[in-house]
Amino acid sequence: MKNYIFLAAAILCEIVGTSFLKKTEQFSRPIPTFIFFVAMATSFYLLSFALKGIPIGIAYAIWSAAGIVLISLIGYFVYEQRLDFPAVLGIAFIVIGVVIINLFSKSNVH
Repeated sequence: MKNYIFLAAAILCEIVGTSFLKKTEQFSRPIPTFIFFVAMATSFYLLSFALKGIPIGIAYAIWSAAGIVLISLIGYFVYEQRLDFPAVLGIAFIVIGVVIINLFSKSNVH
C-alpha cells in the first residue's frame, strides 16, 4: 500500500509540473519554470520509491492513465481546451486498459 501512496504523490507532482509547463511559455518565465522543474524532479523522486514494490510497467500504466485524465480535466477547466468524442473515447480506453491490468493481471503486486 505504501508504494501506491508514493505513486499517487508522484502522479500529483507530475500533474502540477505538467500544468505549469504551459505557463512557462517555452521556459521564458522564471517562476513557472522553477515550479515545473521542482514538481517534475519531486515526481520522479517519489516514483523511484513506488518502484520498490510496483513493477515499472504497471506503475507507468497507472501514472499515464491518471495523468492523461487529470491533465485533460485541467486543460478543460483551466485552459478551456475542449476534447472531441474520439479523444474522450481514446482516454476511456486507456483507463479501461489500466483497470483490466490492475484487476486481472498477475504481474501486478498488490
